[in-house]
Amino acid sequence: MKRRVEIREKMRRPVLLRFLLLISGMTFAGDNGPADYYNRHVENRFVRENPFIGRPYKPGPLPRFEDAEGSLPRPFWESHADAVDCYWKAWEIAFRHLRQPAAKSGFVANYIDTAFNDHIFMWDSVFMLLFGLYGSRAFPFLQTLDNFYASQHSDGYICREIREADGAERFDRFDPSSTGPNLFPWVEWEYYQNFGDRERLASVFPVLAAYTQWFKKYRTWPDGTYFASGWGTGMDNQPRVPEGYSAAFDHGHMSWVDRTLQEIFVDGIMMKMAGELGRESDIADLGEEAARLKAWVNENMWNDRISFYTDRYRDGTLSDVKSIGSYWALIADAVPAGRMARFCAHLTAPAEFDRRHRIPSLSADTPGYEADGGYWLGGVWPLTNYMVLAGLNRCGYDSLAHAIALNHLLNVVELFKATGTLWENYAPDLDRPPRESRRDFVGFTGLSPISILFEYVFGIRPDSRNNRIEWDVRLTEKHGILRYPFGKRGWAHLTCERRRSRSEEPVVRAVSDVPLTLTVRWPGGVKTVSAGPD
Repeated sequence: MKRRVEIREKMRRPVLLRFLLLISGMTFAGDNGPADYYNRHVENRFVRENPFIGRPYKPGPLPRFEDAEGSLPRPFWESHADAVDCYWKAWEIAFRHLRQPAAKSGFVANYIDTAFNDHIFMWDSVFMLLFGLYGSRAFPFLQTLDNFYASQHSDGYICREIREADGAERFDRFDPSSTGPNLFPWVEWEYYQNFGDRERLASVFPVLAAYTQWFKKYRTWPDGTYFASGWGTGMDNQPRVPEGYSAAFDHGHMSWVDRTLQEIFVDGIMMKMAGELGRESDIADLGEEAARLKAWVNENMWNDRISFYTDRYRDGTLSDVKSIGSYWALIADAVPAGRMARFCAHLTAPAEFDRRHRIPSLSADTPGYEADGGYWLGGVWPLTNYMVLAGLNRCGYDSLAHAIALNHLLNVVELFKATGTLWENYAPDLDRPPRESRRDFVGFTGLSPISILFEYVFGIRPDSRNNRIEWDVRLTEKHGILRYPFGKRGWAHLTCERRRSRSEEPVVRAVSDVPLTLTVRWPGGVKTVSAGPD
């Protein structure tokens, strides 16, 4: 994901041709491209509605962590003070990476930096904002995406990596590594579910529609499946392409299983957005694509011999590589009931994904796996772990999600205790940081002690549009969250008392400044509690 090189090839034109083009009134400078590129953009009508292009930056201060701390949720967990310390460390590092746009960047909003180099990254930013939503009362993390939207080309393309100093794009748009994964709709929908900002939803919808249609037009094979590259998937060096191709940069003439599953997922979200806005007919093509791809994937990308979804080679044969990327099938709701148990069983197999630290990005029985992680050759990454947990929850595998989340969090906390910080990725089989892992990384690692703690270890998941919180109680220690953000401006104090066993009915208390219904689940039952101002 982060082994970056700068590849820029300029297309030189004879002086006479350039002169003739100029006097004829034709343009040959592409959107956001060097002045000697022909403009090959085929305009997408939705881009005309993009309100972020040309928007002036409105200066705003950046809060310090010390000032913001009082606006952040405050978790507590009996006998796990180190996990709470790790939570606060994540926020402290995150607030160090808040930025104001450079004068020449073209950025339109304050943002959180990726914490890797002097670029913003699409893949990283999406996952960072999935924990940033819990800090929205202190800083508008979601506006980070506005800087990508402001750089959208007239055909819908958005570069996945942009230099912060001057807004320079790091790839040509037809490079297989130039953009994606297409996950903007996911994070925008999560914020809408939490905060109900319909105005925001309406403003981003045309941006996301144009970008998703760009993918459909320029990243698919004749059968409708999607292609990418190692960099294009965010998982740089997995051994997925056939011999003779670059794992990082080539598409390998394959149908890429994660990219295809991601498109099923985001097409579904786009249709939900369209339903909220009364624009279903505008993107009917995406709804049709999702249904067709779901059937195609199950017919042609399910490797029955190993009970796993895999990449499909040009000759129609299937790969045997078991990548964590295949688990996008869960959150895409693409797995038939008859395959679900076999597919999820890999996550509980010690010889595959159930390692010392779960979940390795490459199954341990896949050739090339490294106990150290080797970046994406088995490294444990908070962002892909979060994706799998969200998928398991969607498919009703909450017990497995809790077990994986608890294992992951405790391993992150253990290394935090040993080193005093958080890391970009973790070793699946060792108790030390991998060779290729950055320290003080928040970055998407903020997901582990914040979102994964709240949503899958504590089991607290909001549905503010229906004034409801679901609490899936599996811990026996006393735990909870004070100042839990709920809806646009509401908050709740949530407490679960200590229990003698997991099957014992939990005693919960909820105080909120807005009316809400708390649905409490535990291995022994379910109950509903009403909450409001104390």
